[in-house]
Amino acid sequence: MFIGMYIGYTIFYFTRKNISPALPLISEKLNIDIIELGILSSVFYVVYGIGKFISGLLADRANIRTFMALGLFAASIIHLFMGYLNSLYLIVFFWGLNGAFQSMGFPPIAKGVVHWISPKERATKWTILSSSHTAGTFGIGLLVAGILNLYNKGILGWEAVFYVPGILGCITAFFLLIVLRDRPVSLGLPPIEEYKKDKPVVELTKSTMSHWQILKKYLFTNREIWILSFANMFIYIIRFGTLDWATIFLYDVKGIDQVSVAMFWTLMPLAGIPGGIVAGYLADRYWNGRCVPINVIYLSLLALSIVGFYFYSGPDSIFFTGIFLLLIGFLIDGPQNLISGVQASRVTVKEAISGACGMTGFFGYVGATFSGIGLAKITQVFGWSGMYATCVLSAIICILLVLLTWKKEKGT
Repeated sequence: MFIGMYIGYTIFYFTRKNISPALPLISEKLNIDIIELGILSSVFYVVYGIGKFISGLLADRANIRTFMALGLFAASIIHLFMGYLNSLYLIVFFWGLNGAFQSMGFPPIAKGVVHWISPKERATKWTILSSSHTAGTFGIGLLVAGILNLYNKGILGWEAVFYVPGILGCITAFFLLIVLRDRPVSLGLPPIEEYKKDKPVVELTKSTMSHWQILKKYLFTNREIWILSFANMFIYIIRFGTLDWATIFLYDVKGIDQVSVAMFWTLMPLAGIPGGIVAGYLADRYWNGRCVPINVIYLSLLALSIVGFYFYSGPDSIFFTGIFLLLIGFLIDGPQNLISGVQASRVTVKEAISGACGMTGFFGYVGATFSGIGLAKITQVFGWSGMYATCVLSAIICILLVLLTWKKEKGT
């Protein structure tokens, strides 16, 4: 189950983040400006955010295997022709449709984690599993850099940035149907809490509650879930503000060449893999699975790293450019993985976890939507200093929000 979910979500990101390094080429092909590029990003995030909330509510009642495989297959089909579209409106429409199918990836994983991994080991295992999205971003970064290199040599068309990940996604969807299973009880196994003798922080007060009653009590009226949802919104402003716009910032403002920019872009997800895992390990090792302390530490260092990247990146500071990108990648993955996943699972029941992750994910992509058109507008009016100042302010607000969940997460 772990291997299947890890590989599956990695390839989901192959069919999601492949567009970022291709944005300069799309801009040149269609002669569009930064605002139109921001609209393209924002439409995806709006559709993905709404879809993630709906998928979260559905996944709690659906079979993990078919739900996840169907989403990946449908998203991959779109990639087979995406690169050949010559209209901005068609690109926006199909990339938005891709966002709808992409939203079917994480909710079944959230359900799989709480049903197959016990609470006392969840922070470590969840962050290892969550590194799949970072591995996917890093992997597609390398793949796209290779494709662009072949494109510059006249060997391959740049449209391969889309159809190669699409082919990989179709193959992986059938792989998921083979290896994934639903809950342990569907195989005649005991619940994971019973097997590990590990009591969850929050449990159902009545075993006879309907699904709607569970959602109403443990999701829609859950104060901590709302707080974590808003915190996740600011996390995503930072994540996509620093990741999606780094290619434009380094290429247009700092004057670093296209291939080098694509390679630099892979540093953040590369560092994010150990960054998220270390955060989960420290939460389990020193705070008994609680996430607030490590989140505060990571977010404080993240704000400082963003400031350093803005002032010290460029072709004359290649070393510092790489160092600060590595730090940003390392420090963003911890809070992102813990807030929207592990912390959410600690303040609600497992019967509502897909819905909880769908809700935090929806707010996350409200932030991601803002990181598209919103940060583009801020950059147009206030310059790149305004954009990166917004990311730093988002980190400070996020620290204040996660501190509000201190008592509930501790179980007091």
